Amino acid sequence: MTNEELVSIVCPLFNDNSYKYYFSPSTIAVGKSLGLKGMEFYVAGRGGALGDCDGSVVAAAFGYFNPIIINAAWTLAIAKHPARAIGSAHYECAAVVGREKLSAIPNLAEFVSAMQKVFDAMDADGLALFAAFKSLPLVDDLPGRAMQLAASLREYRGSAHLVAVRASGVSAIQAHYIHHPNDMKIFGWAEIEYPEVDDETRARMVTAEELTDALCIAPYSVLNESERASLIAGAQAFEAALAAVAV
Repeated sequence: MTNEELVSIVCPLFNDNSYKYYFSPSTIAVGKSLGLKGMEFYVAGRGGALGDCDGSVVAAAFGYFNPIIINAAWTLAIAKHPARAIGSAHYECAAVVGREKLSAIPNLAEFVSAMQKVFDAMDADGLALFAAFKSLPLVDDLPGRAMQLAASLREYRGSAHLVAVRASGVSAIQAHYIHHPNDMKIFGWAEIEYPEVDDETRARMVTAEELTDALCIAPYSVLNESERASLIAGAQAFEAALAAVAV
């Protein structure tokens, strides 16, 4: 199996499932216990590891969202608790969901080992949000660590994709409109703000996707054939285990 084939199989599985802990009942309950509304816990939880910074920095690290709503939620949240504390609580929520959903995954130890090897090989330079995630301590138990690692692997690709989008001459709002035109309002954009997207911009997005894959090759290339098989089987089981999580 080539590196390109490996990335094409596992990255979509992580991308489409690793965020689901955001919406689990246990995560929502933690947010409420901290006095944080849903958007506040999402923004300050996902971005909290960035530390004591302005909301505009978080918005830039996230991309795709209207910065106004990110800044507003961030400001409200960090007025209640320190940013890193919220980020740590949110990452622990990932571990909790892992324990709830992933304990029965076949060959979990091999799956976690393969993810850990990829994670350790990921260069955080220029990838602010992934670097923030990588600064957080991982839990020791396998199901909890599995969910945290999967979330962090997703953030690596997400951060790399934002770099690739900009390097390809596309703005984050254009990229979001091309991929998710029906989600613009959810991300805080009014119709009057929707971008113009022509054929050239769409062609540049194809280039951005190719560049994103290229940026993911190096860390995944460290796996041997057995580890690749464990990663693929684990990622598929991971998807199945999280299928029932409401989003």
